[in-house]
Amino acid sequence: MNDEQQRKPAVPLEGPPERSGGGPSRGSAPNSEVEPRATRRRFTAKYKASILREAERCTKPGSLGAMLRREGLYSSHLAGWRRQEAAQGRAGLEPKRRGPKPKPQPSAREKLLEREKRALEKRLAKAELIIEFQKKVHALLEIPLNLPENVEGDS
Repeated sequence: MNDEQQRKPAVPLEGPPERSGGGPSRGSAPNSEVEPRATRRRFTAKYKASILREAERCTKPGSLGAMLRREGLYSSHLAGWRRQEAAQGRAGLEPKRRGPKPKPQPSAREKLLEREKRALEKRLAKAELIIEFQKKVHALLEIPLNLPENVEGDS
C-alpha cells in the first residue's frame, strides 16, 4: 500500500481544474449563475434629507467617512444633494425623471389652428392653379389681361 501512495501524485479530488495543471483546485467551484443586470440606485427625498442632516452632525475626524461607508454613498452624492437643496430647497431633492424631456403636447386650440392653416394652404394652392390656368388661356387666345393698376402682374 505504501508503494501505491508513492506512485500516485497528491492531487485533491474536489474542485474544478486549475488553468495550468489541469488538476482540481482546492477551493470550491465558483458560482456560474449569471448575475442580474445592475440597476441604478434611487434615493428618496426623505432619505437624502436625513443623510444631509446626519452629515451636518458629523464633527469628529473620520466620522463623516464612516457614515458614508456605512450607507454605501460617495462624497459626490453629498455634494450634489447639498447643491440641489441650496438651489431649490426640499423640492430639489426629489428624484428627477431620467432621459430626454417629453415633447409638449399641442393644445386643442393649436390643433384647431393648424387644421385651419392646412385647409387655407390647400385653398390657396387651388386658387394659384386656377390663376395660372387663366393666364395660359388668355395667352393662347391672345386676350389681354386687364389687371388693376395697383396690382403688379407676373406676365
